[in-house]
Formats: sequence, structure tokens, C-alpha cells
Amino acid sequence: MFRKTGSHVDRSAIITQFNCFTIRAASRAPDGFKRLKDFLYAKALFSLPSGARRRLFAGEARYCPLCQSRLARFLVIHRPYHLFCPVCRSLQRHRLVWLLLEQEGWLDHPPGERLKLLHFAPEACLEAKFRRASGVDYLSADLYDRRAMVRADIAALQFESESFDRIFCSHVLEHVPDDRKAIGELGRVLKPGGRAVILVPIRGEETDEDPELTDPVERERRFGQLDHVRSYGMDFLPRLERAGFSVQGRDATSLQMDAQDLDRMGLEAADIVFICRK
Repeated sequence: MFRKTGSHVDRSAIITQFNCFTIRAASRAPDGFKRLKDFLYAKALFSLPSGARRRLFAGEARYCPLCQSRLARFLVIHRPYHLFCPVCRSLQRHRLVWLLLEQEGWLDHPPGERLKLLHFAPEACLEAKFRRASGVDYLSADLYDRRAMVRADIAALQFESESFDRIFCSHVLEHVPDDRKAIGELGRVLKPGGRAVILVPIRGEETDEDPELTDPVERERRFGQLDHVRSYGMDFLPRLERAGFSVQGRDATSLQMDAQDLDRMGLEAADIVFICRK
């Protein structure tokens, strides 16, 4: 069994400080007023019960494979390229990765055995699926999010080597100053024969990073988000391979669906899922 660690008071203070920094930085952006409106709208909307949101947005134009909701539309909030499910809050990448994991049989295991799954920066829509999976011992981890079961620094993990059968890590490494060390830690705690699913935003062919760049507005202009420390290119794949992983990149074309179905589920052809084996 896993147990919770870390101080609730300390984590709350860290979260408050981080959120204040993010709000101040966002207010300096050219569209700061729109971001504030989107934030307040989302806060009010997602305070409603999920059943109420499902009825409010009911329709046939869109479908979320995570919560099985039939919807009139997805929500465009925070950023123009994000398509939120108004029921489970999934984004394009969450819906894509879940379909790929199902196709891959990622959580399959021999009868009578159990899988130990480590989930970084847990997204609620995927956490709900992982927790309900049969025969899975689930552990979520994050440095700031108090919803996570343990507080953990991905670049200096407290877990013993070869502790987990599966690792899920989505849109975390672009926030980590020493991502090579973090990738090495993922490899260290993964069991031989284990599999890790890693996602990062990919922009172009070559990774752009500058450890001297600290201004959040300039980081957003250059790297895509206020708290990103780099913008990854397709050279991310050999970065994973140098850490000892065997890597396969998968995207929406792997699902073998027609364009109409991909559009109905709001899937992006540009999103890449890196499936790593040790």
C-alpha cells in the first residue's frame, strides 16, 4: 500500500504562491483581460455538478470517449487551441491518449497479478479511469498539486528503483529545469519490461531552451506558456532513447478512424504520444 507524505500546510503555501505568480504573469499578457474572464467562467461552470453540465451541453456534434458524453460542442477557454470537454474537462491530448492506451492494452496484466501505476501531475479525467481499472495499484504524484497522493520532485524521486510497472507523465517535462535528470529518474523507478507513456508539446523539429530566460511573458512567447522552460521538437525522441528507453511515437493516425470521427472527438493530428519501454 502507498501512503500520503508531505505537509498539507507547506503544500498549500506553495500552491498559493504559485497561483499568485501565475495570475500576475497572465495579467501582463496582451490578452490578460480575456484570460481573467475565461478563468471566472470556468470556475463558475465547473462548480456545477457533472450531470448538470452534461445536460447543459447535450448534443450530437461532439463526443468525449473519456466520460462518454454526447455534446453540442467542446469549450474553447484559456487558449484558442484548447478544446475542453465541459463534463470531464478533458483536452484533445487526454482523449487521444486514452484511446491509444485502450488500443495498446496498456493496463492489461496476467490474471492474479497487479500493476503498480505512477501518475504524475494527475489529470482528473484520466485519474478516474486509472483508479477504476481492475488490478491496478494507483499512485499520483506532484510537486505542487495537493490533490496528488504524494508530493514528489520528478527530478529527485523518493521511490525505490524498479518500483512501478507503468508510468504516466503528460505535459510535465517542459516545466522541469533539468529534464534529462527527470527522464533518468523515470527510467530508474520503472521495472524492467515496464512501460511509460510520456507526452510533451512538440513544436517543430528542434528543442529550443534557454535556462537564462526567466521572464514569464517572454517564456510564453518563445516556449508557448508562462511556466514552460523550453519548447520541445522531434529531437525529444532521441532524448528519451539516450535515457535507455525503447520509444514508439503514436498519433491520431494510429487509431485508424476516419476524419469525421477524429473531428467529432476533437482529436489533434499534431499531438504525439511517446510510448516507452524499458
